[in-house]
Amino acid sequence: MMGPAERGEPQSVTDAAVLANALLGGGLPAEAEFHLWEAGLSYHLDDVAEHHLREAQALAPGHAAVLIGLYRFYFYKGRLADALTVALQCLEKAARENKLASDWQQVAAGDAEFGHYENMLPRFYLFTLKGYAYLQMRLGNLDEGRLAIAKLLELDSSDKVGARVLLEVIERVGQDDDG
Repeated sequence: MMGPAERGEPQSVTDAAVLANALLGGGLPAEAEFHLWEAGLSYHLDDVAEHHLREAQALAPGHAAVLIGLYRFYFYKGRLADALTVALQCLEKAARENKLASDWQQVAAGDAEFGHYENMLPRFYLFTLKGYAYLQMRLGNLDEGRLAIAKLLELDSSDKVGARVLLEVIERVGQDDDG
């Protein structure tokens, strides 16, 4: 059976949910998984897909699979403010799971194994912070985006999550390309 990528489709919220479920603690109730699956199948029907995502959230509040599904749905639908709200929930969850300070600005490189990319929990934190930084940039909050990028580079000095690319983008904002 061909997956979404082979069919030229964007990765569904279900794919992200399955990954998160497998790597971030499992425990997703079958009914919530069903709603994530249905959300992926009905992605093109905004109201229906969002309804299924909200049902999954009601059944498994705070579960990484549900949060990632919601984030991706809002992000790819261009609902960036909604995606940012979910990104903040993910950041709170990632901080709790990694036993980090709740304020990302207070997190230090030695607080978790950020350099060991195969460790899923610190990786989830880094990618969540990257999403947060990117959304802040897209929403015009450049100072907040820049601070989050700087924190990413501090935590992930080898830049495995690709924060330097965001830094290059934010540094070009407002520059005249002709000059």
